[in-house]
Amino acid sequence: MLTGKEGMDCKEFERLIPDFIGRKMDYPTLKSFSEHIGKCEDCKEELVIQFLVSEGIQRLEDGNAFDLQSELDARLEETRHRIKFHNWFLYVGFALEVTAIGMLLGIVIWILL
Repeated sequence: MLTGKEGMDCKEFERLIPDFIGRKMDYPTLKSFSEHIGKCEDCKEELVIQFLVSEGIQRLEDGNAFDLQSELDARLEETRHRIKFHNWFLYVGFALEVTAIGMLLGIVIWILL
């Protein structure tokens, strides 16, 4: 079980599983959720169980064929890609901000000299 400064704890993780399944998480929560699942096998098992039960019941009611483990794996991979893209976007934004500040400082110095 992970707690404290390491990020999300197991209770919070379990509480958020329905939001993950329903794709209702914002980026910071999704990132913490993903980091936690990478470190905690117990929570990963709980996610698998809840996903299989939740999605399995829905599919049985709909009469659809399904491979839920593959769907969960695909959803986790999609989550990793979303986080990677978002991180890249944040780094590019930061680089642009630094560049703009540098240019403004250069202009101010040029005007003052």
